Amino acid sequence: MIGRLLDGLLREAAPGEFDVVVVANGCTDDTAGVAGSYAVRVLTTPVPSKREALRMGDAAARGYPRLYVDADIELSTDSARALTAVLAAPGGPLAAAPERELALAGRPWPIRAYYAIWTRLPHVRAGLFGRGVIAVNDAGNARIRALPPAMADDLAASLAFSAGERAVVTGARAVIQTPRTFADLLRRRVRAMTSVSELEQSTATAGERTGARDLLAIVAREPRLVGAAAVFAAVAVLARRRAARAIRAGDYTTWLRDESSRG
Repeated sequence: MIGRLLDGLLREAAPGEFDVVVVANGCTDDTAGVAGSYAVRVLTTPVPSKREALRMGDAAARGYPRLYVDADIELSTDSARALTAVLAAPGGPLAAAPERELALAGRPWPIRAYYAIWTRLPHVRAGLFGRGVIAVNDAGNARIRALPPAMADDLAASLAFSAGERAVVTGARAVIQTPRTFADLLRRRVRAMTSVSELEQSTATAGERTGARDLLAIVAREPRLVGAAAVFAAVAVLARRRAARAIRAGDYTTWLRDESSRG
């Protein structure tokens, strides 16, 4: 997926406009080779750790604002410019993220139903997590570097900033690939619930959780989504049951990856 990301990010960029560092962390494919064909710097490590990759990239990066970008999303040149402009403005936020554009074409109905509810949840709409990009200025970078290790690194980063310190930038968009199978959706949600539990145990900040009141409020506004709310609730129950074993064992390192969205 790295070639698709770099194509969009660099398509309209002026020479030297962006300093891009690609970190291939424990990759067994040709990520480093593909990235090396672009005008970017490539770092490699045998350690398959996202936190280690972020640390390496951060140490090598030059200047601010700085964007942390997942390799499996799509981000355009203009979107990167919009994020940096907001953070560079005097008195602006410390952290920012783009709007989400979920790729749902061809997905089964339960997948589309789940995300119809998820995208309407207040904390999902306002948070920086789940967007594939978090951008920070120098003060924002210092804030997130002080955070303890966490599987839910984007959620932890989002919660590190108050509502007045972060912004979702209208006009900046990240294309997020959604799961193509129900099993892969469930893997994502088990990982999310496990990581929220870790965050709650390792920090004084409570993770974001969805309750029955949230679902009822959505259905009250849009009654047509009652079926989607039932799907969302069923996924939540199944994921909570499957995550319970990892939580009891304190397993916060097993990364249940959704392979279907990477095709």
